[in-house]
Amino acid sequence: MSVNPDLVDRAFAPTAPYLVGREKVREFARAVFATDPQHTDPEAARALGYTDVVAPPTFAMVIQDLTLQQLLGEPDSGIALERTVHAEQRFRYTRPIVAGDELTAQLTVTGIRAFGKGAMVTSEADIRDVAGDHVVTAVSVLLVGGEDA
Repeated sequence: MSVNPDLVDRAFAPTAPYLVGREKVREFARAVFATDPQHTDPEAARALGYTDVVAPPTFAMVIQDLTLQQLLGEPDSGIALERTVHAEQRFRYTRPIVAGDELTAQLTVTGIRAFGKGAMVTSEADIRDVAGDHVVTAVSVLLVGGEDA
């Protein structure tokens, strides 16, 4: 297994704040075919009790990606991007992401399971708002092939 087993339980530094923009939410909604008006129309979102447009659930990947870049950039990780496939993604929401949110994320590697010459790396990005309140936990599984795979 080329992935460093010492990554398990490693927590990375929180990301810089990410300000969720209305146009980014709209662009993302179009890209994932999320057609509900709450994703593009501020008035429709306000009618549902939100302050601005609501991001589709998978938008959390945008913030989580900042944490995965930390993991992939870790010199001792043993994770080579050219041998890595994003195998699984899950989200545990406390509340939706809304335009205007300022979010930070902190990644923790929660598990590594060897298989053949490779490994499955599970990580959780804890995403919080400016008040420190939990918004969503994004769980990713990366499938990392071995060097000879």
